[in-house]
Amino acid sequence: MTVSEEIGKKLNTFRKARGMTLESLARKVCKSKSTLSKYEKGEISLDVETLYELAQALGVHVEQLLYVPPERTPIRDSAASPAFFKGLSRFYGYIFDGRANQLIRCVFDVLAPSEENGYKIMMYMNFKEYAHYENCENTYWGYIRHFDALTRITLTNQDTPMEQASVQVLASYLDSPTKWGLFTGFSSRPMMPIATKILLSKQVIKEDEEFLKSLKISREDVRILKLYNMLSIT
Repeated sequence: MTVSEEIGKKLNTFRKARGMTLESLARKVCKSKSTLSKYEKGEISLDVETLYELAQALGVHVEQLLYVPPERTPIRDSAASPAFFKGLSRFYGYIFDGRANQLIRCVFDVLAPSEENGYKIMMYMNFKEYAHYENCENTYWGYIRHFDALTRITLTNQDTPMEQASVQVLASYLDSPTKWGLFTGFSSRPMMPIATKILLSKQVIKEDEEFLKSLKISREDVRILKLYNMLSIT
């Protein structure tokens, strides 16, 4: 696949996810319907100015439209980078939503280094297929930063900037295939602050009954919650 084809696939995915037709998006960027169709098929290359205009019209960051192979921005293998995250350019997250009684899948893409020994990231939340994870319910952008024994991921909703979330990961300097964290944020269904378990993984995990059970708050979690009067994930 060429770069133009990869960008075109992303354009098509985001346009359909927002319920926009070729004609309606074309009007927003002052292009013809046939030209936009050629962009999506990768038949013609996008200039930088049009790429930014399309990103604005779709309500996404321009980085989300770029073709980013997994090896493009791995987290540096340095003493300051916790062992779990070293070398990763993409990792996965899993939350169980008791309101809908369903698994919520997340993909984290590492985009580029940022200040304070961190990286800019995108999180795609609640999708059906890994092959098209960009077509998701919620998209967040933010930063991953490391503070001694703690790794913190701060996130802002792409469509609703006032909605923010975070993931706290303890002891990320210890290497393992997966790592538990605490996901906190604000829910609109119903409207309330939330805090729940999230499992981060270097690879896609098989979704069997035992795995789903591990994501649910257990009796031991409730015991610790009552003892500490707080939700604690270790």
